[in-house]
Amino acid sequence: MSCLFNSLSAFIRETPYDIRQIVCDYLERDGPIINGLETKFVLELENPNYIKDMRKTSTWGGANEIQAACSIWRIRVIVKNYRDRSDKDIEFIPIHGDYVKTVYLYWTGGHYEPIR
Repeated sequence: MSCLFNSLSAFIRETPYDIRQIVCDYLERDGPIINGLETKFVLELENPNYIKDMRKTSTWGGANEIQAACSIWRIRVIVKNYRDRSDKDIEFIPIHGDYVKTVYLYWTGGHYEPIR
């Protein structure tokens, strides 16, 4: 299972597997992840089988999945960037509407962990 979905399950009342599938369902329905661009177009730039591959528990999640989770569960995700020395936070908010809570993750460039 991907560390991103494990981390999100610390804040969302779903299993990591269910979070992954719900996010993939959202992406498959062309739920917005970038304002003004079709999700299908964005994902196919990365991989024509993006959603099919993301449904596999061995596939790592990233920014697209965080953005989808924000819109699905109306959360704001602050990713603490420990990948480089910049220490800049990366903020994700729902594309449309307000968020009801803020959650924090840290990211090393290859691994996510929840900050509780």
